[in-house]
Amino acid sequence: MSGLLVRPSTPDPEGRVLSITPENAGWSHVGFALYQLTAGQTVADRTPARETCLVLVTGRARITVDDAKYGLVGGRTTPFEGAPASVYAPAGATWTVIADSPVELAVCTAPGAPGSHPARLIAPEELVLKSRGQGSNTRYVRDILPETAPADGLLVVEVITPGGNWSSYPPHKHDQDNLPVESNLEETYYHRLDPPQGFAFQRVYTDDRSIDETMAVENGCVVKVPRGYHPVGAPHGYNLYYLNVMAGPKRIWRFHNDPAHEWMLAPGRP
Repeated sequence: MSGLLVRPSTPDPEGRVLSITPENAGWSHVGFALYQLTAGQTVADRTPARETCLVLVTGRARITVDDAKYGLVGGRTTPFEGAPASVYAPAGATWTVIADSPVELAVCTAPGAPGSHPARLIAPEELVLKSRGQGSNTRYVRDILPETAPADGLLVVEVITPGGNWSSYPPHKHDQDNLPVESNLEETYYHRLDPPQGFAFQRVYTDDRSIDETMAVENGCVVKVPRGYHPVGAPHGYNLYYLNVMAGPKRIWRFHNDPAHEWMLAPGRP
């Protein structure tokens, strides 16, 4: 598989600038779309067999799911400050987002069963910022839809990696149905840079190198990870944000480190 890097397009009439589907990605589970909405613009959808997590990456909007009205939510002006507001919509539900300000809306989807979980607001105050790693491997994580929260298949998390640091590192993968050691999950990375003219690097590779792509990622790009290891590096001076969407046959995240680089996790190392 090639073409793992997807760049944003100019907005279509609905404001969509990115669209990753199982059909165009060549996989079975993860869907991701990104909308750039102007104040007053509306986007709505209903997916009979797919659940949805709506993430207000930036901006403020009124969101409804069927008869549930969540009112005016969100408000952060940059993904690098504060937590997002998100809404979970089960398969078969109709969701509507009306932008109250310029809005960057991520629409994360995976296969689901209608009515298996209720719609709900995931408020910013519910999301705890956690530090992961140490030294130049430090990054900051917010679990928006972790495996402990109700959903059929979706796992959604956002990560901030300070400039000069690495993330998804040491390189790990989750492409084998080998629980409890490893789970099989497709994944997308939606990247933002601060300042926005920056860039980052992401490599996606497999043990046999049937996939081995190293990409210069710019602001607004998506990287698809169908399988393989997928480390990310943020150059000095540019902080990196990414929004991860994962889904697979089982809703559990268990990863396997690249044995060539696992030595750095040995007890007693700084």
